[in-house]
Amino acid sequence: MKIGFLGGSFDPVHFGHLIAAQDVYEQYKLDRLLLVPAAQAPLKPNDVQSSTEDRWQMLQAACEWDRRLELSDYELRKGGMSYTIDSVRHFRVQFPGDELFWIIGGDQLPLLHKWKDITELAKLVDFIFLERPRHPSKPHPEIPGLRLHRCDGHLIEISSSELRQRVRAGLSLHYFCPQKVIAYIEDKKLYR
Repeated sequence: MKIGFLGGSFDPVHFGHLIAAQDVYEQYKLDRLLLVPAAQAPLKPNDVQSSTEDRWQMLQAACEWDRRLELSDYELRKGGMSYTIDSVRHFRVQFPGDELFWIIGGDQLPLLHKWKDITELAKLVDFIFLERPRHPSKPHPEIPGLRLHRCDGHLIEISSSELRQRVRAGLSLHYFCPQKVIAYIEDKKLYR
């Protein structure tokens, strides 16, 4: 099987995340695609503002109807700093004979050499990076054994931090997030 993993803080999950997931799923004909919310991302130390439970509930609300997307709470249960290498080791044991793909934004390519144990990681998983059509990818340092695949998608300029600022400013999240996520944010009074 071909299994993709899309990690992130998902604080909140938005259409940019979901469209990216769909683009990779379709372009690479994946059999499964798991969304993997991070407990704490090492290269974005201040990125998580809502609780683990709130982020999990928003992810469930966003994609509960879509059978193509699955959720993994591995990093949330593990807690602490979420290093991709730890997750990939876990998933490699869980899916020993399958092709594994870690999905990243093209903006992460120049930072890949900073990822923990990147040389081992490059041996365990292929990377799919998302770029907009007709936009050149950014240069990245050489990493032995790195297998990179480009996904031309419908990337939308939305960031979770921008959405949190919109909430604080009293602006609408409509057309940025699924309606159930917006309702959850309003009900729990998140990001105020």
